[in-house]
Amino acid sequence: MSLSITLTINGAARHIPLDDPRITLLDLLRERLDLTGTKKGCDRGQCGACTVLVDGRRVNSCLCLALSHDGADILTIEGVAQGDRLHPVQASFISHDALQCGFCTPGQIMSAIGLIAEGHAGRDPERVREGMSGNLCRCGAYVGITEAVLEAQQTMATSDRRDAA
Repeated sequence: MSLSITLTINGAARHIPLDDPRITLLDLLRERLDLTGTKKGCDRGQCGACTVLVDGRRVNSCLCLALSHDGADILTIEGVAQGDRLHPVQASFISHDALQCGFCTPGQIMSAIGLIAEGHAGRDPERVREGMSGNLCRCGAYVGITEAVLEAQQTMATSDRRDAA
């Protein structure tokens, strides 16, 4: 059986033939499209390393069948920066040393971008920790991650106010 889907991935429309309707979005991104920034951690939806944004919402791509997202807009870590200009969340992760080994970082960044876009980050560190609780860091960089999300949220809010003026 041969199927195909159309996805917009990091702003580019892609028509993708599928040989197997059971392929996950994670495996499609990594193995077929060479977008290896999205990591395969637990492959069970428990660690968050595979977090991407689908139509603006955070999802664990290891739990999603690619076929079920036909027509969706997918944003991966590869599509976050604008050329050499880092996304405010990426810049905050660097300035707050919110990573150690870096394996979970793409999923953490994608989850943070989604959390901020959803309007759930707020200014309370506990709220951020709760909102990011689906993303695990085995190195324990949680303090830096929380600080980075809070700073990025503030930076993005300030930028939005300037753009509106």
